[in-house]
Amino acid sequence: MSNNYTSFLKLHKTSILLGIGSLLFYFAFAYDLVRDDFPKLLTLFVALFFLHYKLVQFQSWNLKFLLVIGILFRFVFIFAEPNLSQDFYRFIWDGELIWAGYNPYIHIPNDLMQQPDFAIPNQAELYNGMGSLSAKHFSNYPPINQILFSIAVFFGGGSILGSIVAMRTLILCTDIGILFFGQKLLQQFNLPKHAAFWYFLNPLVIIELTGNLHFEGVMLFFFIWSMYLISKGKWILASPIYAASIMVKLVPILFLPLFLRYFGIKRSALFYTFVGLVCILLFLPFHDVAFVNNYAETIGLWFSNFEFNAGIYNGLKQIAVGLFDAKPWELIKVYGSWVVRITILGTLLIALLRKNETLDQVMLSMLMVLTGYYLLSTTVHPWYLVFLIALACFTKYRFAILWSLLVILSYYAYSKADYSENLWLLAIEYLMVFAYLIYEIVGKDRKKLDFFKKYMPF
Repeated sequence: MSNNYTSFLKLHKTSILLGIGSLLFYFAFAYDLVRDDFPKLLTLFVALFFLHYKLVQFQSWNLKFLLVIGILFRFVFIFAEPNLSQDFYRFIWDGELIWAGYNPYIHIPNDLMQQPDFAIPNQAELYNGMGSLSAKHFSNYPPINQILFSIAVFFGGGSILGSIVAMRTLILCTDIGILFFGQKLLQQFNLPKHAAFWYFLNPLVIIELTGNLHFEGVMLFFFIWSMYLISKGKWILASPIYAASIMVKLVPILFLPLFLRYFGIKRSALFYTFVGLVCILLFLPFHDVAFVNNYAETIGLWFSNFEFNAGIYNGLKQIAVGLFDAKPWELIKVYGSWVVRITILGTLLIALLRKNETLDQVMLSMLMVLTGYYLLSTTVHPWYLVFLIALACFTKYRFAILWSLLVILSYYAYSKADYSENLWLLAIEYLMVFAYLIYEIVGKDRKKLDFFKKYMPF
Protein backbone atom coordinates (compact mmCIF):
# COMPACT_ATOMS: atom_id res chain seq x y z
CA MET A 1 0.00 0.00 0.00
CA SER A 2 2.80 2.40 0.92
CA ASN A 3 4.63 1.52 -2.30
CA ASN A 4 1.53 2.34 -4.32
CA TYR A 5 1.13 5.59 -2.42
CA THR A 6 4.80 6.50 -3.01
CA SER A 7 4.51 5.65 -6.70
CA PHE A 8 1.38 7.78 -6.99
CA LEU A 9 3.14 10.78 -5.40
CA LYS A 10 6.15 10.39 -7.69
CA LEU A 11 3.99 10.05 -10.77
CA HIS A 12 1.79 13.04 -9.95
CA LYS A 13 4.21 15.19 -7.94
CA THR A 14 4.17 18.18 -10.28
CA SER A 15 0.41 18.05 -10.81
CA ILE A 16 -0.24 17.72 -7.07
CA LEU A 17 1.88 20.83 -6.45
CA LEU A 18 -0.02 22.66 -9.19
CA GLY A 19 -3.29 21.55 -7.60
CA ILE A 20 -2.24 22.68 -4.12
CA GLY A 21 -1.13 26.03 -5.52
CA SER A 22 -4.49 26.42 -7.25
CA LEU A 23 -6.35 25.58 -4.05
CA LEU A 24 -4.45 28.29 -2.17
CA PHE A 25 -5.13 30.85 -4.89
CA TYR A 26 -8.83 29.92 -4.98
CA PHE A 27 -8.97 30.27 -1.19
CA ALA A 28 -7.46 33.75 -1.44
CA PHE A 29 -9.93 34.59 -4.21
CA ALA A 30 -12.91 33.40 -2.18
CA TYR A 31 -12.08 34.76 1.29
CA ASP A 32 -9.44 37.47 0.92
CA LEU A 33 -10.39 39.56 -2.11
CA VAL A 34 -12.60 42.57 -2.69
CA ARG A 35 -13.53 43.32 -6.27
CA ASP A 36 -12.15 46.88 -6.24
CA ASP A 37 -8.63 45.50 -5.64
CA PHE A 38 -7.95 45.05 -9.35
CA PRO A 39 -4.18 44.32 -9.18
CA LYS A 40 -4.78 41.44 -6.75
CA LEU A 41 -7.77 40.16 -8.70
CA LEU A 42 -5.78 40.20 -11.94
CA THR A 43 -2.73 38.51 -10.40
CA LEU A 44 -4.75 35.70 -8.81
CA PHE A 45 -6.77 35.08 -11.96
CA VAL A 46 -3.75 34.99 -14.30
CA ALA A 47 -1.98 32.59 -11.94
CA LEU A 48 -5.03 30.31 -11.79
CA PHE A 49 -5.37 30.39 -15.56
CA PHE A 50 -1.74 29.35 -16.04
CA LEU A 51 -2.10 26.54 -13.49
CA HIS A 52 -5.31 25.23 -15.06
CA TYR A 53 -3.62 25.11 -18.46
CA LYS A 54 -0.70 23.15 -17.06
CA LEU A 55 -2.96 20.75 -15.18
CA VAL A 56 -4.91 19.82 -18.30
CA GLN A 57 -1.67 19.59 -20.27
CA PHE A 58 0.04 17.28 -17.75
CA GLN A 59 -2.96 15.15 -16.77
CA SER A 60 -4.97 14.84 -20.00
CA TRP A 61 -4.55 11.05 -19.67
CA ASN A 62 -5.78 10.94 -16.05
CA LEU A 63 -9.37 12.15 -16.08
CA LYS A 64 -10.16 10.98 -12.53
CA PHE A 65 -7.39 13.18 -11.16
CA LEU A 66 -8.75 16.19 -13.07
CA LEU A 67 -12.30 15.44 -11.87
CA VAL A 68 -11.26 15.28 -8.20
CA ILE A 69 -9.24 18.50 -8.22
CA GLY A 70 -12.00 20.26 -10.18
CA ILE A 71 -14.48 19.37 -7.45
CA LEU A 72 -12.03 20.39 -4.71
CA PHE A 73 -11.53 23.80 -6.34
CA ARG A 74 -15.28 24.34 -6.22
CA PHE A 75 -15.59 23.19 -2.61
CA VAL A 76 -13.22 25.98 -1.58
CA PHE A 77 -16.05 28.48 -2.22
CA ILE A 78 -18.76 26.58 -0.33
CA PHE A 79 -19.14 29.04 2.58
CA ALA A 80 -17.87 32.18 0.84
CA GLU A 81 -20.13 35.13 0.05
CA PRO A 82 -19.79 36.04 -3.66
CA ASN A 83 -17.33 38.92 -3.96
CA LEU A 84 -17.46 39.83 -7.66
CA SER A 85 -21.22 40.03 -8.12
CA GLN A 86 -24.21 41.12 -6.05
CA ASP A 87 -26.76 39.32 -8.22
CA PHE A 88 -27.22 36.61 -5.60
CA TYR A 89 -29.13 39.07 -3.41
CA ARG A 90 -31.75 39.39 -6.15
CA PHE A 91 -31.84 35.60 -6.58
CA ILE A 92 -32.65 35.14 -2.90
CA TRP A 93 -35.10 38.07 -2.99
CA ASP A 94 -37.04 36.47 -5.87
CA GLY A 95 -37.05 33.11 -4.08
CA GLU A 96 -38.39 34.69 -0.89
CA LEU A 97 -41.08 36.54 -2.90
CA ILE A 98 -42.38 33.27 -4.31
CA TRP A 99 -42.66 31.70 -0.86
CA ALA A 100 -44.45 34.84 0.36
CA GLY A 101 -46.95 34.61 -2.51
CA TYR A 102 -45.63 37.45 -4.66
CA ASN A 103 -44.99 37.24 -8.40
CA PRO A 104 -41.42 38.50 -9.10
CA TYR A 105 -42.41 39.46 -12.65
CA ILE A 106 -45.03 42.01 -11.57
CA HIS A 107 -43.56 43.46 -8.36
CA ILE A 108 -40.60 45.86 -8.33
CA PRO A 109 -38.46 45.77 -5.15
CA ASN A 110 -38.63 49.56 -4.77
CA ASP A 111 -42.43 49.43 -4.74
CA LEU A 112 -42.63 46.47 -2.35
CA MET A 113 -40.37 48.18 0.17
CA GLN A 114 -42.86 51.05 0.30
CA GLN A 115 -45.67 48.74 1.40
CA PRO A 116 -46.06 48.75 5.20
CA ASP A 117 -47.35 45.15 5.32
CA PHE A 118 -44.58 43.71 3.12
CA ALA A 119 -42.28 41.30 4.94
CA ILE A 120 -39.84 38.61 3.83
CA PRO A 121 -36.77 37.25 5.68
CA ASN A 122 -33.71 39.52 5.50
CA GLN A 123 -35.59 41.99 3.29
CA ALA A 124 -33.49 45.06 4.18
CA GLU A 125 -30.17 43.29 3.62
CA LEU A 126 -31.37 41.73 0.36
CA TYR A 127 -32.80 45.02 -0.90
CA ASN A 128 -29.68 47.01 -0.09
CA GLY A 129 -27.42 44.27 -1.40
CA MET A 130 -29.01 43.92 -4.83
CA GLY A 131 -28.24 47.56 -5.67
CA SER A 132 -30.35 50.41 -7.00
CA LEU A 133 -30.30 49.21 -10.62
CA SER A 134 -31.83 45.82 -9.84
CA ALA A 135 -34.21 47.28 -7.26
CA LYS A 136 -36.02 49.47 -9.80
CA HIS A 137 -36.72 46.72 -12.34
CA PHE A 138 -38.92 43.65 -12.58
CA SER A 139 -37.16 40.28 -12.42
CA ASN A 140 -35.76 39.12 -15.76
CA TYR A 141 -34.92 35.55 -14.70
CA PRO A 142 -36.96 32.85 -16.49
CA PRO A 143 -39.22 30.36 -14.63
CA ILE A 144 -36.75 27.51 -14.03
CA ASN A 145 -34.41 30.04 -12.43
CA GLN A 146 -37.24 31.25 -10.20
CA ILE A 147 -38.04 27.68 -9.15
CA LEU A 148 -34.39 27.06 -8.29
CA PHE A 149 -34.22 30.32 -6.33
CA SER A 150 -37.23 29.25 -4.26
CA ILE A 151 -35.75 25.77 -3.67
CA ALA A 152 -32.49 27.34 -2.47
CA VAL A 153 -34.40 29.66 -0.13
CA PHE A 154 -36.34 26.69 1.26
CA PHE A 155 -33.17 24.75 2.07
CA GLY A 156 -31.51 27.96 3.27
CA GLY A 157 -33.98 28.11 6.15
CA GLY A 158 -34.28 31.89 6.19
CA SER A 159 -30.52 32.41 6.19
CA ILE A 160 -28.70 34.24 3.39
CA LEU A 161 -25.62 32.07 3.84
CA GLY A 162 -27.81 28.95 3.89
CA SER A 163 -29.39 29.98 0.58
CA ILE A 164 -25.93 30.67 -0.86
CA VAL A 165 -24.73 27.19 0.11
CA ALA A 166 -27.85 25.62 -1.39
CA MET A 167 -27.42 27.47 -4.71
CA ARG A 168 -23.71 26.68 -4.75
CA THR A 169 -24.35 22.97 -4.20
CA LEU A 170 -26.84 22.94 -7.06
CA ILE A 171 -24.43 24.72 -9.43
CA LEU A 172 -21.58 22.40 -8.44
CA CYS A 173 -23.72 19.34 -9.19
CA THR A 174 -24.77 20.68 -12.59
CA ASP A 175 -21.12 21.33 -13.50
CA ILE A 176 -20.41 17.66 -12.80
CA GLY A 177 -23.43 16.84 -14.98
CA ILE A 178 -22.01 18.98 -17.78
CA LEU A 179 -18.75 17.06 -17.55
CA PHE A 180 -20.59 13.71 -17.59
CA PHE A 181 -22.77 14.40 -20.64
CA GLY A 182 -20.05 16.52 -22.27
CA GLN A 183 -17.62 13.62 -22.30
CA LYS A 184 -20.27 11.33 -23.74
CA LEU A 185 -20.97 13.88 -26.48
CA LEU A 186 -17.25 14.25 -27.21
CA GLN A 187 -17.10 10.48 -27.71
CA GLN A 188 -20.00 10.73 -30.16
CA PHE A 189 -17.94 13.29 -32.12
CA ASN A 190 -14.76 11.17 -31.91
CA LEU A 191 -13.05 13.91 -29.93
CA PRO A 192 -10.78 13.37 -26.88
CA LYS A 193 -12.69 13.22 -23.59
CA HIS A 194 -10.14 15.42 -21.82
CA ALA A 195 -11.32 18.39 -23.94
CA ALA A 196 -14.23 18.74 -21.49
CA PHE A 197 -11.74 19.82 -18.82
CA TRP A 198 -11.00 23.03 -20.70
CA TYR A 199 -14.45 23.87 -19.36
CA PHE A 200 -14.44 22.05 -16.02
CA LEU A 201 -11.11 23.47 -14.79
CA ASN A 202 -11.38 26.92 -16.37
CA PRO A 203 -10.98 29.55 -13.60
CA LEU A 204 -13.66 31.78 -15.11
CA VAL A 205 -16.14 28.90 -14.97
CA ILE A 206 -15.28 28.03 -11.37
CA ILE A 207 -15.19 31.61 -10.09
CA GLU A 208 -18.24 32.97 -11.92
CA LEU A 209 -20.50 29.94 -11.48
CA THR A 210 -19.63 28.20 -8.20
CA GLY A 211 -18.04 31.32 -6.74
CA ASN A 212 -20.41 34.07 -7.85
CA LEU A 213 -23.54 31.93 -8.26
CA HIS A 214 -24.41 32.65 -11.87
CA PHE A 215 -26.76 30.06 -13.32
CA GLU A 216 -25.17 29.71 -16.76
CA GLY A 217 -23.93 26.32 -15.60
CA VAL A 218 -27.48 25.11 -14.90
CA MET A 219 -28.52 26.29 -18.36
CA LEU A 220 -25.53 24.47 -19.88
CA PHE A 221 -26.36 21.27 -18.01
CA PHE A 222 -29.78 21.06 -19.64
CA PHE A 223 -28.35 22.19 -22.98
CA ILE A 224 -25.51 19.62 -23.11
CA TRP A 225 -27.84 16.90 -21.84
CA SER A 226 -30.33 17.67 -24.62
CA MET A 227 -27.59 17.76 -27.25
CA TYR A 228 -26.37 14.34 -26.11
CA LEU A 229 -29.91 12.93 -26.38
CA ILE A 230 -30.21 14.44 -29.87
CA SER A 231 -26.92 12.79 -30.84
CA LYS A 232 -28.47 9.45 -29.81
CA GLY A 233 -31.55 10.10 -31.95
CA LYS A 234 -33.81 10.81 -28.93
CA TRP A 235 -34.87 14.26 -30.11
CA ILE A 236 -38.41 14.04 -28.70
CA LEU A 237 -37.04 13.31 -25.23
CA ALA A 238 -34.50 16.11 -25.73
CA SER A 239 -37.14 18.77 -26.49
CA PRO A 240 -38.40 19.39 -22.91
CA ILE A 241 -34.82 19.36 -21.64
CA TYR A 242 -33.81 21.91 -24.27
CA ALA A 243 -36.84 23.98 -23.19
CA ALA A 244 -35.63 23.78 -19.58
CA SER A 245 -32.29 25.20 -20.74
CA ILE A 246 -34.09 28.16 -22.31
CA MET A 247 -36.13 28.62 -19.15
CA VAL A 248 -32.95 29.03 -17.10
CA LYS A 249 -31.37 31.54 -19.48
CA LEU A 250 -32.88 32.59 -22.80
CA VAL A 251 -29.68 32.22 -24.85
CA PRO A 252 -30.38 28.73 -26.33
CA ILE A 253 -33.51 30.07 -28.05
CA LEU A 254 -31.10 31.77 -30.46
CA PHE A 255 -29.92 28.38 -31.75
CA LEU A 256 -33.29 26.89 -32.69
CA PRO A 257 -33.09 27.83 -36.42
CA LEU A 258 -29.76 25.98 -36.65
CA PHE A 259 -31.52 22.61 -36.28
CA LEU A 260 -33.51 23.13 -39.49
CA ARG A 261 -31.19 21.31 -41.89
CA TYR A 262 -30.11 18.75 -39.29
CA PHE A 263 -33.66 17.63 -38.45
CA GLY A 264 -35.36 18.50 -41.71
CA ILE A 265 -38.51 20.58 -41.99
CA LYS A 266 -40.98 18.09 -40.48
CA ARG A 267 -38.95 17.06 -37.44
CA SER A 268 -37.80 20.66 -36.91
CA ALA A 269 -41.41 21.83 -36.78
CA LEU A 270 -42.24 19.15 -34.21
CA PHE A 271 -39.12 19.90 -32.15
CA TYR A 272 -39.90 23.63 -32.13
CA THR A 273 -43.51 22.90 -31.17
CA PHE A 274 -42.54 20.66 -28.25
CA VAL A 275 -39.95 23.17 -27.02
CA GLY A 276 -42.42 26.07 -27.33
CA LEU A 277 -45.21 24.24 -25.51
CA VAL A 278 -42.96 23.33 -22.58
CA CYS A 279 -41.75 26.95 -22.33
CA ILE A 280 -45.34 28.19 -22.28
CA LEU A 281 -46.30 25.65 -19.61
CA LEU A 282 -43.39 26.76 -17.43
CA PHE A 283 -44.43 30.41 -17.71
CA LEU A 284 -48.11 29.73 -16.91
CA PRO A 285 -47.74 29.70 -13.08
CA PHE A 286 -46.32 33.23 -13.30
CA HIS A 287 -48.77 34.58 -15.88
CA ASP A 288 -50.57 37.81 -15.13
CA VAL A 289 -52.20 40.55 -17.18
CA ALA A 290 -49.12 42.76 -16.75
CA PHE A 291 -46.62 39.93 -17.10
CA VAL A 292 -45.92 40.05 -20.86
CA ASN A 293 -45.31 43.80 -20.99
CA ASN A 294 -43.20 43.81 -17.83
CA TYR A 295 -41.01 40.93 -18.94
CA ALA A 296 -40.54 42.25 -22.49
CA GLU A 297 -39.67 45.68 -21.12
CA THR A 298 -37.09 44.25 -18.73
CA ILE A 299 -35.44 42.08 -21.40
CA GLY A 300 -35.41 45.03 -23.80
CA LEU A 301 -33.25 47.03 -21.39
CA TRP A 302 -30.28 44.76 -22.19
CA PHE A 303 -30.36 45.95 -25.79
CA SER A 304 -31.12 49.62 -25.28
CA ASN A 305 -29.82 50.81 -21.90
CA PHE A 306 -26.99 48.72 -20.46
CA GLU A 307 -23.38 48.61 -21.58
CA PHE A 308 -20.40 46.79 -20.11
CA ASN A 309 -17.28 45.30 -21.69
CA ALA A 310 -18.53 45.97 -25.22
CA GLY A 311 -16.29 45.32 -28.21
CA ILE A 312 -17.41 46.66 -31.59
CA TYR A 313 -19.95 48.96 -29.93
CA ASN A 314 -17.25 50.83 -27.98
CA GLY A 315 -15.28 51.43 -31.16
CA LEU A 316 -18.32 52.72 -33.03
CA LYS A 317 -19.36 54.86 -30.07
CA GLN A 318 -15.98 56.61 -29.95
CA ILE A 319 -16.23 57.39 -33.66
CA ALA A 320 -19.88 58.49 -33.50
CA VAL A 321 -19.45 60.70 -30.42
CA GLY A 322 -16.03 62.08 -31.36
CA LEU A 323 -16.60 62.79 -35.05
CA PHE A 324 -20.35 63.18 -35.39
CA ASP A 325 -21.32 64.51 -31.94
CA ALA A 326 -23.76 61.65 -31.41
CA LYS A 327 -25.63 61.38 -28.10
CA PRO A 328 -24.58 58.12 -26.32
CA TRP A 329 -28.05 57.50 -24.83
CA GLU A 330 -29.61 57.78 -28.29
CA LEU A 331 -26.86 55.81 -30.00
CA ILE A 332 -27.20 52.75 -27.75
CA LYS A 333 -30.93 52.47 -28.43
CA VAL A 334 -30.45 52.59 -32.21
CA TYR A 335 -27.42 50.31 -32.06
CA GLY A 336 -29.19 47.84 -29.77
CA SER A 337 -32.12 47.49 -32.15
CA TRP A 338 -29.72 46.81 -35.02
CA VAL A 339 -27.85 44.18 -33.00
CA VAL A 340 -31.11 42.26 -32.65
CA ARG A 341 -31.79 42.50 -36.39
CA ILE A 342 -28.25 41.56 -37.42
CA THR A 343 -28.13 38.64 -34.99
CA ILE A 344 -31.45 37.23 -36.23
CA LEU A 345 -30.44 37.69 -39.87
CA GLY A 346 -26.99 36.19 -39.29
CA THR A 347 -28.48 33.18 -37.50
CA LEU A 348 -30.94 32.56 -40.33
CA LEU A 349 -28.20 32.83 -42.95
CA ILE A 350 -25.99 30.37 -41.08
CA ALA A 351 -28.99 28.06 -40.63
CA LEU A 352 -29.79 28.09 -44.35
CA LEU A 353 -26.37 28.38 -46.01
CA ARG A 354 -24.17 26.13 -43.87
CA LYS A 355 -24.51 22.37 -44.17
CA ASN A 356 -25.43 21.70 -40.52
CA GLU A 357 -26.06 18.07 -41.49
CA THR A 358 -24.20 16.61 -38.52
CA LEU A 359 -24.52 17.61 -34.88
CA ASP A 360 -20.89 18.70 -34.61
CA GLN A 361 -21.51 21.07 -37.55
CA VAL A 362 -24.59 22.40 -35.76
CA MET A 363 -22.55 23.08 -32.61
CA LEU A 364 -19.89 24.88 -34.65
CA SER A 365 -22.68 27.04 -36.10
CA MET A 366 -23.85 27.74 -32.55
CA LEU A 367 -20.33 28.88 -31.66
CA MET A 368 -20.31 31.18 -34.71
CA VAL A 369 -23.70 32.70 -33.87
CA LEU A 370 -22.95 33.30 -30.19
CA THR A 371 -19.48 34.70 -30.92
CA GLY A 372 -20.93 37.15 -33.42
CA TYR A 373 -23.62 38.22 -30.96
CA TYR A 374 -21.14 38.81 -28.13
CA LEU A 375 -18.75 40.75 -30.36
CA LEU A 376 -21.62 43.04 -31.38
CA SER A 377 -23.32 43.23 -27.98
CA THR A 378 -23.29 46.30 -25.74
CA THR A 379 -23.10 44.12 -22.62
CA VAL A 380 -20.74 41.17 -22.20
CA HIS A 381 -20.40 40.24 -18.55
CA PRO A 382 -17.53 37.79 -17.92
CA TRP A 383 -19.86 34.92 -17.01
CA TYR A 384 -21.56 35.18 -20.42
CA LEU A 385 -18.44 33.59 -21.94
CA VAL A 386 -19.04 30.33 -20.08
CA PHE A 387 -21.36 29.18 -22.88
CA LEU A 388 -18.68 29.96 -25.48
CA ILE A 389 -16.08 27.98 -23.53
CA ALA A 390 -18.38 24.95 -23.43
CA LEU A 391 -19.23 25.13 -27.15
CA ALA A 392 -15.55 25.53 -28.07
CA CYS A 393 -14.73 22.20 -26.39
CA PHE A 394 -16.73 20.44 -29.14
CA THR A 395 -14.87 22.20 -31.96
CA LYS A 396 -11.28 22.78 -33.02
CA TYR A 397 -11.45 26.43 -31.96
CA ARG A 398 -9.90 27.67 -28.72
CA PHE A 399 -10.26 31.48 -28.95
CA ALA A 400 -12.98 31.32 -26.27
CA ILE A 401 -10.42 29.97 -23.80
CA LEU A 402 -8.13 32.92 -24.50
CA TRP A 403 -11.11 35.27 -24.16
CA SER A 404 -11.91 33.71 -20.78
CA LEU A 405 -8.50 34.96 -19.61
CA LEU A 406 -8.66 38.41 -21.19
CA VAL A 407 -12.21 39.17 -20.02
CA ILE A 408 -10.91 39.66 -16.50
CA LEU A 409 -9.60 43.03 -17.71
CA SER A 410 -13.20 44.25 -17.73
CA TYR A 411 -13.28 44.04 -13.93
CA TYR A 412 -11.07 47.10 -13.82
CA ALA A 413 -14.33 49.09 -13.86
CA TYR A 414 -15.16 47.87 -10.34
CA SER A 415 -11.99 49.44 -8.98
CA LYS A 416 -13.48 52.87 -9.76
CA ALA A 417 -16.11 54.55 -7.63
CA ASP A 418 -18.14 55.46 -10.72
CA TYR A 419 -17.55 52.04 -12.40
CA SER A 420 -15.93 53.77 -15.39
CA GLU A 421 -14.30 51.42 -17.88
CA ASN A 422 -10.74 51.65 -19.17
CA LEU A 423 -11.10 51.61 -22.94
CA TRP A 424 -7.42 50.78 -23.43
CA LEU A 425 -7.80 47.57 -21.45
CA LEU A 426 -10.96 46.67 -23.39
CA ALA A 427 -9.08 47.39 -26.64
CA ILE A 428 -6.35 44.95 -25.57
CA GLU A 429 -8.97 42.33 -24.74
CA TYR A 430 -10.83 42.54 -28.03
CA LEU A 431 -7.83 43.05 -30.32
CA MET A 432 -6.17 39.92 -28.92
CA VAL A 433 -9.40 37.94 -29.23
CA PHE A 434 -9.88 39.11 -32.83
CA ALA A 435 -6.24 38.35 -33.67
CA TYR A 436 -6.37 34.83 -32.26
CA LEU A 437 -9.74 34.16 -33.89
CA ILE A 438 -8.34 35.21 -37.28
CA TYR A 439 -5.34 32.98 -36.67
CA GLU A 440 -7.57 30.01 -35.91
CA ILE A 441 -9.64 30.60 -39.04
CA VAL A 442 -6.80 31.16 -41.53
CA GLY A 443 -3.46 31.05 -39.75
CA LYS A 444 -3.18 27.34 -39.03
CA ASP A 445 -3.50 26.49 -42.70
CA ARG A 446 -1.00 29.08 -43.87
CA LYS A 447 1.57 28.57 -41.12
CA LYS A 448 2.38 32.29 -41.15
CA LEU A 449 1.40 33.04 -37.58
CA ASP A 450 3.72 30.76 -35.59
CA PHE A 451 3.99 33.44 -32.93
CA PHE A 452 0.42 32.68 -31.84
CA LYS A 453 1.02 28.95 -31.78
CA LYS A 454 4.12 29.41 -29.65
CA TYR A 455 2.74 31.86 -27.10
CA MET A 456 -0.98 31.02 -27.09
CA PRO A 457 -0.96 27.19 -27.30
CA PHE A 458 -4.60 26.52 -26.43
